[in-house]
Amino acid sequence: MGSDRQKLAAAALLLLCAGAGAALLLLFADSCQQDGGLHYLFARWAWRHPGLFVGVWSRPLYTTVYALPALGGYTAARALTVIICLLIAWQTWRLATALGFARSPLAILLVWLQPSFFLFAADNMTEQIFALVVVIALRLHHQGKRVAGAIVASLTILARPEGFFLGILWAAWLLWPLRRWRQATIILWLGTGALLWWVAALLITGDPLFILHNWPQNWPLTGTIYGAAGLVAYPARLPEIVGPFLLLPFLVGLWRLLRTRRHATLTSTFLLFFTLHTILRAWGLLGSAGYPRYLVAISPVIALITLCGWNRLADCFRRSPAWWRTAVAATILATSAWFNFIYVDGAEWSRDARAIQQVHHWFIGEQRKLNDLPVTRLIWNEPYACIIFDRDPWENPEWTHDRERDLETLRSSPPGTLVIWDRLIGPKWFGLQSEDFEAAGFRRIYTGNFRLEGHLITRSWFGYGGPRHQTYYLLYKDR
Repeated sequence: MGSDRQKLAAAALLLLCAGAGAALLLLFADSCQQDGGLHYLFARWAWRHPGLFVGVWSRPLYTTVYALPALGGYTAARALTVIICLLIAWQTWRLATALGFARSPLAILLVWLQPSFFLFAADNMTEQIFALVVVIALRLHHQGKRVAGAIVASLTILARPEGFFLGILWAAWLLWPLRRWRQATIILWLGTGALLWWVAALLITGDPLFILHNWPQNWPLTGTIYGAAGLVAYPARLPEIVGPFLLLPFLVGLWRLLRTRRHATLTSTFLLFFTLHTILRAWGLLGSAGYPRYLVAISPVIALITLCGWNRLADCFRRSPAWWRTAVAATILATSAWFNFIYVDGAEWSRDARAIQQVHHWFIGEQRKLNDLPVTRLIWNEPYACIIFDRDPWENPEWTHDRERDLETLRSSPPGTLVIWDRLIGPKWFGLQSEDFEAAGFRRIYTGNFRLEGHLITRSWFGYGGPRHQTYYLLYKDR
C-alpha cells in the first residue's frame, strides 16, 4: 500500500511539474541566454550541414536527439526539453527509492525547484540531456549493472565537456576497493561514447582529427575571455543552483552524507562538478562564463542531497504537531516555486523575443504590400531573429571582432541582404551599430523602440527584473 501511495504521489507531483513546464512554454517564447537558440538552430539545420551532428559546440548527443523535433519548430523542440526534464525528475525519484530515501517522491519537486533547472526547463540547453544520462547511469550502477552503467555514462561526453571528468570519477568508482583492480578492463567501456563520436565524425567528415580541428577558438585553456571571477563566484551563486529556501537542507544533507560516508557517488559527483567549475571560473579557464546552469547537469544529484538534508531536518521536528510540519513544508515548497517564477520572469533577455516577433510581423506585412523586398541573406545578432525568420544560420557572417574586416564583409554583402540588429547586444558583442550598416550601403527600413516588462515583475528589485528598454532596426541592401 505504501508503494502505491508513493506512486500516486509521484504521479501527482510529475503532473504539477508538467503544468509548470507548459506555463513556461506559453509565457516565454525564447531563452534568456543566446545558447538555447543556437543549439536549436544547430539541430534544425544539421540535415543541411551534417558536420553539426558531430560538432564540438553543437554537441552530438543533443543535436542527434533534437534533430527531428527541431524540424517541427522552436516550440516543438522546447516541448521536448520539458519532457526530458520530467524524465529527469521521474528517474531521480526512482533512484531515491532504490537508495532507500524516505519521502522519495519529494525528489521530483526538489529537481524542479532548483532555480537554474527551472529557468531552462523549457529551453534548448545541453545540461538537461546530460542530467538525464547521468541519472540513468547512476541507477544502472547502483543496480549492479556496472558495464551498462559505464556505457551510458560514457555518453555524457557527447552532451558536454564535463563528461570527460565524470568518466575519470566513474573509473575510480569501478576500481574501488582495491580488490577490483583485477577487473580494471571494465573501465574501457567508459570510452564507448568517445569512440562512437570519433567514428561518426570520420564517416561524416572524412577527417580523422575533426574533433580537434572543430574545437571552438573561444575555448582556450587560458585566456579568460569572460574574465576571471575568483574562487567565491560559484559559492556565492549556490542559491541560484540549489534554491535560496532549500540551501539549508542541501548543506545539511551534504554534511550528513560526507560525515557518514554514505552514497559517495552522490557527494563525489557534486564535489567534482562544483570544484571543477569553481576553478575554471576563478581563472577563466576553457572560456568559463560561470553560469549557474552548468550545475543543472547534475540536478538529480543535488536533489537527492537536498532530500537527505530535508529528511534529517524533518526528523528533528517529528514531535511537533503534524499540521504544523505540513504547513511549514508546504510554505517552503510554495515559496520556492514562487521564487522560481520570479527568477524566470526577471531574466530580461527572454523578453527580446516579443520585440523580434513584432519586427517580423511588420516586415511580413510590408513585404506583402510592397512586394519588392526579396531576401537573399539574413544577418542577425540574436539567434531568435534567425529562428523566427527561419533562415539558415550559416548565412550570418562569421564575425571576427576586427572592425575593418567586419565592415568589409558588410560592404561585400549581396543585394537582398536583410539585417535585424539591436541597440544593446549588437554593439556590445560585435562592436557594430546600425549606423555602421548604413555606412556600408544598407538603408534603414524600420526602427522600433520597445519597453519590455515581465509578466509578474514590472519594476526593478535590487537591480533585477526591471523594464528592458530595447531598440530594433531592420536594414536592407538594395544593390
